[in-house]
Amino acid sequence: MKRQLLSFGLITATTLTTAMHAQPFQASGITEPICDVMLAPSVPGLVGAWKLKEGDFVKEGEPIIELDKKLEELETERRRLAMENKKSDWEALKTLFAKSSISVKKEELDKAETDYKIAAIEFEMAAEQLRKRSITAPCSGFVAEIARDPGESCQAYQPVVRVVDTRQCYLVCNIEAKTTGRLKPGQRVKLEIEATSSPLPLQGKITFISPIVDPASGLQKIKVLFENADAHVRPGVAGKAIFE
Repeated sequence: MKRQLLSFGLITATTLTTAMHAQPFQASGITEPICDVMLAPSVPGLVGAWKLKEGDFVKEGEPIIELDKKLEELETERRRLAMENKKSDWEALKTLFAKSSISVKKEELDKAETDYKIAAIEFEMAAEQLRKRSITAPCSGFVAEIARDPGESCQAYQPVVRVVDTRQCYLVCNIEAKTTGRLKPGQRVKLEIEATSSPLPLQGKITFISPIVDPASGLQKIKVLFENADAHVRPGVAGKAIFE
């Protein structure tokens, strides 16, 4: 009988310990947009035109601001014409060489081909310089800030445009490392975001668990992704994650 009671006591203690570990816990954090970038041109110039204004939605690859680019446009066109001329010469020599290799030497044909390839590379270089005169969006999102007006000068790598995508957001929490062992990517999480006068309940999932622990605080970063297509949450507000 004593043995049975002892066994029962061990089972009860184990069950209680497991239940304690299974209790949900909470962590506070700050919301961040899934994409938040400051854009800068790689070349200096004058702001020529705004293609979009602050608050507008921009698609990935769409231009937001263009710098003055008249000289680059002219140079690109000049290089295009030179390339097409070299290509015509090369193709004409190829036709003659195919008909009679006596009238056209192989060395002449090879030189014409090389001249065309060089001209094609120079055209592509000019086109690349032209592309650098435009600041395009690396991701879809909203234009949150434009720091230069048309006509103002802009230096290379000087931040000019900020683009944020708030359609999805993260709640970023820092949790004690001894607790994160219970968590895994893809795990569903209940959220309470301070978006209104009362906390807004949402559902999210863990997308990132930092592989390192901050040695000073003993905390580990966790990111919980949640949908925000209706823009009820303005990134930067605080929130709380409830981990089951």
